[in-house]
Amino acid sequence: MSANMVEIMNRGMKCLTDQMGIVEAEQFISFVIREKFDYTKWQRGYFDRKTPEEISREASDFERAHPFSGNAIRL
Repeated sequence: MSANMVEIMNRGMKCLTDQMGIVEAEQFISFVIREKFDYTKWQRGYFDRKTPEEISREASDFERAHPFSGNAIRL
């Protein structure tokens, strides 16, 4: 496993555990593995059911709830 892959996995786990807690993060991972989850297919279905206006409103709502703090992660 490359160092870059390890770093991405570590950041991904941190993101999941920060947002969901360790138990739900582990459950999420097990669901993804068990269901052979295809994120691209899911994302396509999710966004195909939304209008551009809904997507824009949800993005705006998210931005208001999570304003940019200036602490972007640099790769």
